Amino acid sequence: MSWYSSGIVDATVVVVVVVVVVDVVVVVDVVVVLVVDVVVVEVDVVVEAVVAGAVCVTGGSSGARVVCTPTLPTSVSLVTSTDTVPHAAVDTTSTRSPATLASRAAIDRTVPVARLPVRSPTTDNLSRVSGAASSAAPAGRYDNHPFIQACRGLPHDRVPVWFMRQAGRSLPEYRAIRGTGTILDAIADPDLSTEITLQPIRRYDVDAAILYSDIVVPAHAVGFGLTVTPGVGPEVERPFRHEDDLARLRPLDPEADTPYVLETVRQLVAELDRPLIGFAGAPFTVASYLIEGRPSRDYANTKAMMFANERLWHALCDRLADIAISSLQSQIDNGASAIQLFDSWAGSLSPAQYQRYVFPHSQKVMDAIADTGVPKIHFGVTTGELLPQISAVGADVVGVDWRVPLDAARERVGHGTSLQGNLDPTVVFAGAEFACEAARDVLRLNDGHPGHVFNLGHGVMPAMDPDVLTEIVKVVHEEGTVRS
Repeated sequence: MSWYSSGIVDATVVVVVVVVVVDVVVVVDVVVVLVVDVVVVEVDVVVEAVVAGAVCVTGGSSGARVVCTPTLPTSVSLVTSTDTVPHAAVDTTSTRSPATLASRAAIDRTVPVARLPVRSPTTDNLSRVSGAASSAAPAGRYDNHPFIQACRGLPHDRVPVWFMRQAGRSLPEYRAIRGTGTILDAIADPDLSTEITLQPIRRYDVDAAILYSDIVVPAHAVGFGLTVTPGVGPEVERPFRHEDDLARLRPLDPEADTPYVLETVRQLVAELDRPLIGFAGAPFTVASYLIEGRPSRDYANTKAMMFANERLWHALCDRLADIAISSLQSQIDNGASAIQLFDSWAGSLSPAQYQRYVFPHSQKVMDAIADTGVPKIHFGVTTGELLPQISAVGADVVGVDWRVPLDAARERVGHGTSLQGNLDPTVVFAGAEFACEAARDVLRLNDGHPGHVFNLGHGVMPAMDPDVLTEIVKVVHEEGTVRS
């Protein structure tokens, strides 16, 4: 990593390093003195953490910040390409009135200083330490809403609840308007996507809306050759196999490639009275779809590439990380109050595999959007053994599936990170009485901790009775407690 970049040459650099070790965190103060002729420029830089082969740099008198950069094995050199592929123009004409769109709250672009997990000297718990600028939160982000407060582990008045896949799936009103075609066709219609996103808000009174979209939308939009087949899932006509396939993953331009997503976000922000969650797929999970060509049970092709061609694997994931960053940033810029990074299939990996092949790329995504100030949720299925690492990539909230008790999950991620979850989705099929008692069990295990967002341990299933979910929401809101 270059510590200083400018047009000045022939500079003399003097570096003084002081290392202080606190528990497992290394704090390094670096003073760099640049001498050019008779001009002396001092730049103060603080290296706050060195985590899993990545260097995170913040500070300096100018407030400039260098994001975490993964340090890959020495045998790995990323493949780069400037090739692009054509992409089709999309008609995004909206039937929403200009007055409605103009009424949405203006978004303050103020960005806080990045927060890195450090050890608290007084509590020995993982906590988030923010810089002086962190108190200037962006407007229109519902900072005082229970959902946002819970994401940040702050006191609030009721336990917030929402459901993954709450939009669509099981709702009769969804089936009435969904129409024909693939989910990609529905997502490309901003008015339809807006209505689908709002339906569970009206029915359940959940505390947050999540954008009706799909994690493969960006890869589809850049022309990789991907569709979503009803009853099957994402399918790729020509799966990713060789270095030449990198050219099929050009950088995402959200305004040109996914304007329909941004229009949906803007319409939702104009109509909602609660936070909107944007999202993206984590590099590993999206890569598994591109490599396998369809949903997989064993991820054999994906793991074969990781192990046999590590250089290409990291090049692919680096490119997918950039696409995810562009997508998430565009959603935040248009009003999303929080984001979730879905690494649905990361549970297929061992902790060592996750650390080597996945961690640097997910960290890159989380670090790139840290300065936006919005809460960052990270979720995967069967990731009980990965929870400490999933938290360490930079998540403010870690999604937990039903296989790990909530109190045990909190011990694994550290008490400075909020949790989301973790009701077993299948209890809904047992009826309202059983499901509500199971929801009470989740609340009991949380024991009033303010850093908890109630959710299922995975998504809503198509055959679920929405009336049971309504009863679960009532139990959470009426019986859940939050300690001060």
